[in-house]
Amino acid sequence: MASTRPRVVLSVTATVDGRVSLGREERLLDDDVDRRWRSIWPPDVEELLARRATAIERLQPTAVLEGSGTFVAGTAGPVELPDTDGQAWTDFVPHRTPKWFVVVDGRGRVPWSHKGDAITSLLVLVSRSTPSTYLAHLRREEIPYLVVGTARVDLELALIRLREVLGVECVVAESGGGLNGALLDAGLVDELHVLTVPGLVGGLSTPSIMDGPERRPGTSPIALRATHVEVGSHGSVLASYAVVR
Repeated sequence: MASTRPRVVLSVTATVDGRVSLGREERLLDDDVDRRWRSIWPPDVEELLARRATAIERLQPTAVLEGSGTFVAGTAGPVELPDTDGQAWTDFVPHRTPKWFVVVDGRGRVPWSHKGDAITSLLVLVSRSTPSTYLAHLRREEIPYLVVGTARVDLELALIRLREVLGVECVVAESGGGLNGALLDAGLVDELHVLTVPGLVGGLSTPSIMDGPERRPGTSPIALRATHVEVGSHGSVLASYAVVR
């Protein structure tokens, strides 16, 4: 359904071995983890990050997509909330902003403290299996959400609804390997902008650029066409690719 959904662009920073963080239970939002992650970055990274941001901005994205794993550990359960009466499994968009910070959180795991601002608003993607207490909490906090899926968040439906409801024509996914892999497996990725820094992390279960569901036996790899490759003065590499369809 490429014609009915927004363009999806993955923006990833990884080490040479394809790792996008230091460990499955370490969040880059934590200052200490972020400091250790950036400790191997050579001086050319910041300039290449700026170049990538400029290239992506030319696509005029109005939504950034993240997974709940960016904010809470993989073992985290649903937010504990008081019971509420009534169902709330209908879309809730109490306000509009020019841009959106969209997070997949079908299990209701993130206790939000920041809702965005007048330019960019938080919006949560949920499903009909999301705890009704969590949806009621989002409503009380005036946090928009879209109900997209039954047992879990349907990513293709979510993208279609982002376009239909909010007019989003381009989405930038800055998520971890789990959501990246799920988008790839569903055939929803259009292009990638990967900044590779000269370093190694290792580890069998360390998150990589593409994790997500296990590949089905007999599935062919996905071909890419390089659209831009640039090597920094200290060996970092910025490469952009289009998915070949």
